[in-house]
Parts: sequence; structure tokens; C-alpha cells
Amino acid sequence: MTITADRKTALIGEFATKKGDTGSPEVQVAVLTERINNLTEHFKTHKKDVHSRRGLLMMVSRRRSLLDYLKKNETPRYDALIQRLGLRK
Repeated sequence: MTITADRKTALIGEFATKKGDTGSPEVQVAVLTERINNLTEHFKTHKKDVHSRRGLLMMVSRRRSLLDYLKKNETPRYDALIQRLGLRK
């Protein structure tokens, strides 16, 4: 359900805009997307896990807010991010 420290470090390194960057919207969205994907897999076998589903909905909402912020302020960065993560079809 949760991501390992190694995977999180790899995501931060991949999506960081500069050295030591852990708080940019790109990094936050990438980490949230990884956690959302892991929880989605979890729900395929644990359909009645309602408490984790609430956490999933909160993560999706937080990711949506970060993406809305990027789209409003930095449209090219938003476009590049959704392209890299494959969020839109």
C-alpha cells in the first residue's frame, strides 16, 4: 500500500526541478500518483476496505488541487507533467 523509501527517492530525483527539490508541485504530484496507483491495486483484492478508500479520495483531491494550481500558474509545466505521468488520455 505504501511506497518504499527507495522508490520515493527515485521519484523525487526524476521529477525534481533542481537539486534538493522535494516540495515542487511536480514532485508532490508524482509521489501522490504512485501512492494512488498502489492503493488502486490494493482495492482489487480488498474491496471492502472503506477506511483506505477514504484516504485514497483525499489523495486524489490533493493531487487535483496541485494540478489545478499548476494549470492556472504554469501551463507548460502542467502539460509536461501530465504527459510524463500519463494522467490524461
